[in-house]
Amino acid sequence: MAFYLTVLLFTAIVPSFIFSLIILKRSTDEQERVVTALLKASTGSVTRVVERDIDSMLTMLKVLSADSTVDAARLEAFYQRASSALAGTASNLLVIDRGHNQLFNTRVPFGTPLSKASDSESIEAAFANGTPLVSNVFFGKTAQQWVYNVYLPILTPQGNNDYLLTLTQNAASMAKAVNRDVLSPGWNAALLDGVGNVIASSAADMPVGKPFFMSIVPALRVGIGEAVHDDVKYRTVTEFSLLTGWKIIAWAKSSDVDAPAVWSYVWLSLGGLLFAGIAVAGSATIARFLAQGVKLLAKDAHLLGQGRPIAPRRHVIAEIETVSTALAEAAQARRKAENETRFLMREVAHRSKNQLTVIQSMLNQSLGAAESRVDFAEAFRRRITGLARSTDLMIANAAQGVDFHELAQNQLQPFIPDDPERVRLSGPPVRLDAQVSQTLGMALHELATNATKYGALANGRGVVDLNWSVVDGVFLLVWRETGADIAQDVPVPPRKGFGTLVLERMLGMALDAKLERLMHAGGIEWRVKILAEKLNADLSA
Repeated sequence: MAFYLTVLLFTAIVPSFIFSLIILKRSTDEQERVVTALLKASTGSVTRVVERDIDSMLTMLKVLSADSTVDAARLEAFYQRASSALAGTASNLLVIDRGHNQLFNTRVPFGTPLSKASDSESIEAAFANGTPLVSNVFFGKTAQQWVYNVYLPILTPQGNNDYLLTLTQNAASMAKAVNRDVLSPGWNAALLDGVGNVIASSAADMPVGKPFFMSIVPALRVGIGEAVHDDVKYRTVTEFSLLTGWKIIAWAKSSDVDAPAVWSYVWLSLGGLLFAGIAVAGSATIARFLAQGVKLLAKDAHLLGQGRPIAPRRHVIAEIETVSTALAEAAQARRKAENETRFLMREVAHRSKNQLTVIQSMLNQSLGAAESRVDFAEAFRRRITGLARSTDLMIANAAQGVDFHELAQNQLQPFIPDDPERVRLSGPPVRLDAQVSQTLGMALHELATNATKYGALANGRGVVDLNWSVVDGVFLLVWRETGADIAQDVPVPPRKGFGTLVLERMLGMALDAKLERLMHAGGIEWRVKILAEKLNADLSA
């Protein structure tokens, strides 16, 4: 029982656990999609912040270039206007010639001796292209820190682009764009220049101007990806800025990203094991109660088999208590049945003697009335058959009594002609005692036999009406034949037949019946009156 109960409980728990796993998997996948979407939005917002700042710097350069003429006589005045325009901003203005010389730098007072510009590669590219250019991050000699520049070639009065109007900012100014507050827990972000050096990072251990610590997908490939560094797997989200040529990357260890989902699975598994343990313990407890009850039921069953009385027991489990009560009732019913069996055995012995007496009487009358051995055998066979049918009904309905309509139909069935309307039965429901039904059955059999030989059923048109009623405690049975062939030359039997003896002797003597025989033009009529109390009948059936 413990095994089957455990299997039953596991059958209920395991599908729920699997369903929970599926729901958890879908939930974690959905959460991962949401986090990824947020990270893509975050890197996209960083890209927009960077491009907005660079675009503002380009706009400022264009404004300044429209209000300046680069020549030795006017450089100081241009310096003063630029310093005033850039006051309160994080930008400083430089003017660089083709020799990479700084004509002035608003980081220092005008006239301060300056070295050549530090970013030679970007300067050459800007002069060569003649279009605005955003540099990579580099260490500025004048600023003495990591900076980036935005270059704008400007024309001299002679129409030559011999100078670069340059705005410079410290790389630290981009730290606001990669603030960790806009990232999901466990994630970091970095802004990388065109060659993969760090401009700004949310990770404190990520030095500016140094190459990013792992190789990232090609610059123009953006979106979600994975990378491996020192055997550690990372999740990455990459964006690319077309304006600057820089990359924005967010990254996190795969283990950190997967940790919440892993812990969810762990807790779900632990919870499943806990519930399974509770289920097994509960199954064992219930099994003990069931086993105790079943042992008591087995003991009661042995007592029932021995025919001994059983007292109903109290059980913890209501269903077992119901079975115990049923066993107690079964033991009581068995004792009652055994008593009834002993009574029925005595009754069978008594009725068997009665049957033998009836059969002996049938034998004597059949032998005396038969003209030949064939007539004797046929008459005796029919009477035995009628007696058997009455006995079958008596046995089948011994407890509740025999219905008279069923008794009459059973006895008359062999004699009913092809047209069933020639034998009509009518009367109220009446149930008879088994012994009485046997006597009345034999009487009906003999009446039908006589009607077939000499009366209404001996031709093709006669009709038999069998009616019965109960009036004032008297059972009245009327057998009326019509349409019979009655001729004056038909010989009268020298002695009374067995049917007449059954009616006059057995009904008269056994049931104290009053019989009346009437002759009509169309046939014979028998009227039998029996007190209901003699029939041991249920007149309300």
